[in-house]
Amino acid sequence: MDVIILLVMIVLPIVAQINVTSTFSKYSKVMNSNGLTADRVARAILDNNGLYNVGIERISGNLTDHYDPTANVVRLSETVYGKTSVSAIGVAAHECGHAIQHAVNYTPIVIRSKIVPVVNICSRFWYFVFILGIIFFSAFPKLVYVGIGMFGAVVLFQLVTLPTELNASGRALKTLRDDGILQSDEVPMARKVLTAAAMTYVTALVTSILQLLRLLSSVRGNND
Repeated sequence: MDVIILLVMIVLPIVAQINVTSTFSKYSKVMNSNGLTADRVARAILDNNGLYNVGIERISGNLTDHYDPTANVVRLSETVYGKTSVSAIGVAAHECGHAIQHAVNYTPIVIRSKIVPVVNICSRFWYFVFILGIIFFSAFPKLVYVGIGMFGAVVLFQLVTLPTELNASGRALKTLRDDGILQSDEVPMARKVLTAAAMTYVTALVTSILQLLRLLSSVRGNND
């Protein structure tokens, strides 16, 4: 059973990544009918929501797009910035969705932002603490649970991240449709791109939950 869980944990993220890459690539070949570039669309969405102070920058890489709340900047990758594809438009609109979430204090993203410092520490050191807890279990039996608790914080972060991503995509698709940025036959294509991207977060959460269960099971096994 443990082998099956391990295989699931390994295969799921790989499949999700292949899916998002192939889907993005597929609709990168479809240019939007209005001839708009992703950065222009991003600027229009931000301005229409009163976010004139949010900047837009080009960064290197593929699918490295993100909104940086500390710098108040939407960063678009080389495969998105200046591109007219349906994929690029969808991704740019999604990142603007995150900027809007911060502006309206969307609850999940507020929680996510507040726990980031703690999660950064937990994600770096949970395994080290867990291993120390295993090694010195007889002397410090609670240490192993501290490690598991730290990993639990990472799982909580992913749990809060999922609705944040889904909401940003929902905002993006509504804007692209209602504002006529994409034609009616192009919106489903953008939806497929954003859905594929969302699945990477779903699989990350599922994988982490399985890992958390394995950790708890291993401790129970040592106690028996």
